[in-house]
Amino acid sequence: MGKRERYEPGTFCWVDLATTDPAGARAFYGDLFGWEAEDTSGEQGGTYTMLHLDGDEVCALYELEPERREMGVPPHWFSYVSVQDADATASRARELGGTVHGGVFDSYAGARMAIIQDPAGAVLAAWQPGEWAGAGRVNDIGCLAWNELQSREPEAAGAFYGGLFGWETEPIEEDGRLVYATIRNASSMNGGIMPMTEQHGDAPPYWLPYFTVLSCDSAVARARELGGEALVGPLDLGAGRISVVTDPQGAVFALFEGETDD
Repeated sequence: MGKRERYEPGTFCWVDLATTDPAGARAFYGDLFGWEAEDTSGEQGGTYTMLHLDGDEVCALYELEPERREMGVPPHWFSYVSVQDADATASRARELGGTVHGGVFDSYAGARMAIIQDPAGAVLAAWQPGEWAGAGRVNDIGCLAWNELQSREPEAAGAFYGGLFGWETEPIEEDGRLVYATIRNASSMNGGIMPMTEQHGDAPPYWLPYFTVLSCDSAVARARELGGEALVGPLDLGAGRISVVTDPQGAVFALFEGETDD
């Protein structure tokens, strides 16, 4: 099982969902993945709902703030990367041409974090753990398994995150054209970068979380029954079978059927 008590710096360690309907999201994901919800107090007030699988914390959700809704921010999943020093990471992000929103601040259980936007516009969090490292379980059925950047500037993104987190990217090309890049951190596979095309329309760059399922086709069918929508697939890739899905509120995530690391 993919139990975790710590994460190597540069490793994705957590995801949470900002949603316009917490109760609806709890019901949707609880049915789809078997997650059980536990409400806790949020850092800035409000409710932060931890989502558990067989007692392990796997991710969380909270209500998208009215101010951000008014700014046009839609429901979305948000990714966190473990770092040794959030302040130093934020400083490095600025040096590399990124933006740090709101500065570096204290967070849950003695952690510090920074919200970082890369030069092309994708956003994630740098998480310096305190007493709590992140997800207690990954890669198993119903758990986070992969994080993928959708970007119109994949080469520049690889350089930015390589300078920020020390990631190494391995390009995959077809007919001399980049079609994907895998990310390695501390010699382990840590995610990927997908070039955005005209099929993405005017969607901004973003990080897409993948959750593992026993059957991609069955999970897609159930997501549709629960009010979600399949945007891509199911389709076969060399490493497994995937689909990109939205929940009933419009947040985008992906499903993966296949072998994962421990």
